[in-house]
Amino acid sequence: MELSVYNIKGENTGKKVTLNDSIFGIEPNDHAIYLDVKQYMANKRQGTHKSKERNEINGSTKKLGRQKGGGGARRGDVKSPLLVGGGRVFGPVPRDYSFKLNKKVKQLARRSAFAYKAKNDQIIVVENFTFEAPKTKEYIAMTNNLKVSDKKSLIILEEQNKNVYLSARNLQNSKVVTTSELNTYRILDAKVVVLTEGALVNIEKNLLKA
Repeated sequence: MELSVYNIKGENTGKKVTLNDSIFGIEPNDHAIYLDVKQYMANKRQGTHKSKERNEINGSTKKLGRQKGGGGARRGDVKSPLLVGGGRVFGPVPRDYSFKLNKKVKQLARRSAFAYKAKNDQIIVVENFTFEAPKTKEYIAMTNNLKVSDKKSLIILEEQNKNVYLSARNLQNSKVVTTSELNTYRILDAKVVVLTEGALVNIEKNLLKA
């Protein structure tokens, strides 16, 4: 697939880039995408949930009623899970939700996510750019010029650029990441992906590794 290269003013520079079919032209693998997104979401979970069980409740261990003859069910102490304020049966405990995923599966998931974006014409390539200072107005002007201001966008840079990152930080519908920070969830979450020329080179280099 061949795409035109634009500048941040939204003007066609006359240059064209060819998207590598080994990344952007593959048949997407939905299961690989599912696994990678599942791992990303699981890794974000703190896993600090906790409720007290019967042995962790402060209270008397005195038996509340006689074993027989009371006309009702047998009763233990006030820490019984059957009573208000008692311990919880099989309640949540702190745990680690993260799990291992093979590198090749993650690469396949990212290639599949890019393939979906390419298939739906949701990729824009721009020249490498920078801002002299953090200016949200300049960033908004750029998204307006590229006609992506009304869409949830993901700007992918070749390397860290503090001024561009700070310019977009307060905008809810636009995220700026480098190729090293890229993940399947972010690609799919965006309605349009804006790649710089340098980022495109890095993506092809990283996702075509054996």
